[in-house]
Parts: sequence; structure tokens; C-alpha cells
Amino acid sequence: MMKMKTKNLTHVSEFYLLRVSDDPELQPILCGLLLSMYLISVLGNLLITLTVSSDSHLHTPMYFFLSILSLADIGFISTTVPNMVVDLQIHSPVISYVGCLTQMSLCVFFACMDNLFLTVTAYDRFVAICHPLYYTVIINPCRCGILVLVSFSSSLFDSLFHSFVALQLKCFKDVEIAKSFCHPSQLLNLACNSTFTGSILKDVISAVLGVFPLPGILASYFKIISSILRIASSGGRYKAFFTFGSHLEVVCLFYGTGLGEYFGLVLSHSSGSNVVASLMYTVVTPMLNPFIYSLRNQDIISSLKRLHICVV
Repeated sequence: MMKMKTKNLTHVSEFYLLRVSDDPELQPILCGLLLSMYLISVLGNLLITLTVSSDSHLHTPMYFFLSILSLADIGFISTTVPNMVVDLQIHSPVISYVGCLTQMSLCVFFACMDNLFLTVTAYDRFVAICHPLYYTVIINPCRCGILVLVSFSSSLFDSLFHSFVALQLKCFKDVEIAKSFCHPSQLLNLACNSTFTGSILKDVISAVLGVFPLPGILASYFKIISSILRIASSGGRYKAFFTFGSHLEVVCLFYGTGLGEYFGLVLSHSSGSNVVASLMYTVVTPMLNPFIYSLRNQDIISSLKRLHICVV
């Protein structure tokens, strides 16, 4: 990556992203690997969405939320991986100023959607297991619509606010971003006129929409596990655990890679570590989610068989 002397830069028209690899011999392999993982992720999540929409047996709130989560995963991985593949092909990590802000906004939007819908699905499982007799009353179509609208609106607000803060940045100390995609914190770190108030507001909103849902998920799981442990029969406990086990795995994967990406950015100054953490969060997680949901979910497998789709 081209090194530039640190100074105040105005009228920046492009940024330089961190390359996935600088090894010319390794770049074609990585390009093929990233493209394969991207196609697997998109096709896997699309398959879940199409299966849920086409099978009347899956027209329930849980699978409705799952299909939206799959669409959010497609959007999330599509904002980063295609650009990485193009960079490896043309050997240029350059991204335009407008492209960088657009990528940042979309990443924030889809990541927030993932986060909020994981919270919504945790609430859905909490009601289904802890209050099964009232499930259809509590999780009714109207409430499902409200949950989707609130999640979408909150994600859009978060994305627009990050864009607004980024647009206030008039000059930059450098144009090299130490990530393989345009990360909001990286743009603020490079800015020479970032305001304290803007940074505080961004951190508060990110905490409310990005961190606070986690305690809600953990509280739901605590209630769920407590209820399951009170079930007398071992078969009943196994069945109850199985209904939310796949969601638990996805939550652990999402937050585990997300925290790894965050702490890797804060604690590590190694470009290799930053690349690995970014790829785990932006590529591996969306790719594994459909496998976790489909291979561990008997309803999805049965639906795929009814649709004459072979699942290996």
C-alpha cells in the first residue's frame, strides 16, 4: 500500500484500504476463496428466504424473522466482499470518497439490522418457550410488523447519523484506512476536525443500537434456560433446547466475531490481525449462518425435501 506523509488533506477524493494480501502469488487464491465464500453466503441465505416464503408450514413469526435476518446477511456481505475481490483482481485498494461513505453507511445499516433482528428472534423464542399458551396473542401479525418497522427505522437512523457525522469531516490527516473496508471509527481517527460532540453522540447511538440489545438477548436466554431446566422429562428439555440452539450459535458467532473485530482494531497494530478479524466478521459469519439454521433445523430440512431440493 502506498505510504503518504502525514499532513492535513482537504478535498479528499479517494482512500486507500488495507489490502487482504500484498503477496502477488497469494492474491489469485484469495480472490477465488473470497468469491466462493460470497456466492455460498448469498445462495445459502437466498435459499432460506425462498424456502420460508414458498412453504406454508414455515409461515410463522420465527421463520419470518429468520428470512429477514438472511436478507440482512446478504446485504451485509455484499457491501464489502465484492470490493475486496475487485481490489485483488486489479491490484488496487483505492476506493472513492463517495464510495467509502456509501460502503460505511450500508455496513452500519445491515450490521444494525443483524443485531436488532437477533434480539427480536431471541424475544420470539423467549415467548414461545416461557409463555407458549400466550404466544399467538403476544407475537401477533401486528406486533411482528411493529418489530420489523422499529428495527428497520432504527438501523436507517443509525446509518444516516453515521453518514451525517462523516460528512462533517472536512480534512484528513491521512487517506490510508487500516481496514479492508470503510469502518466508521477509522474515518473519525483519520479526520483532523472531528468534533467531540459528534464523536460522543455517535458512540452513544452505537451503544444503544449495537451494544444494549446484547443484555436483552442474554436476559431472554437466562429465562429460557431457567424454564427448560424446570421441564420434568429429558425428552422435553432436549426438544426445547433444540428449538433455540441454532439461534444461540448464531448469536455467539455474530457477537464473538464482532468483538474480535473491535478489539483487534483497538489492541492490535498488526495489519494481518486486522484483516483476519475483518474477514471473520464480514465474510465468515454471514456465510455460516444459513448452514447453522438449515443443518440444525428439522423444519427447514423437511421443507427443503418437500421442495425437492437436495441438501448435502
